Amino acid sequence: MAIKVIVELRALPGRRQDVTRVMDDLVAAQGPAQRGFLGSTRYEAIDDPDVLVELADWESAEARIEHMQEAAATGAYAPLMEVLAAPIRVTVVRPL
Repeated sequence: MAIKVIVELRALPGRRQDVTRVMDDLVAAQGPAQRGFLGSTRYEAIDDPDVLVELADWESAEARIEHMQEAAATGAYAPLMEVLAAPIRVTVVRPL
């Protein structure tokens, strides 16, 4: 079953553009090749210049878990962690 993943990213103060750049690089390098990744859309928080929200579409929760395990093993998200002020907040949802 298809899922959506809501990802909230809090940049270090004044570094939202750096988060955007790193995310663009990650999606370009990994997104198209990831089994089950259907795409994503990024949003800015209107009332907080340091927050980005990304909505990602995956074919299944299993495909996303496989991706996250691989990313953890390779350290793919390490550059992103360097420009974040807080842990990434993730909510995985599916249609009722």
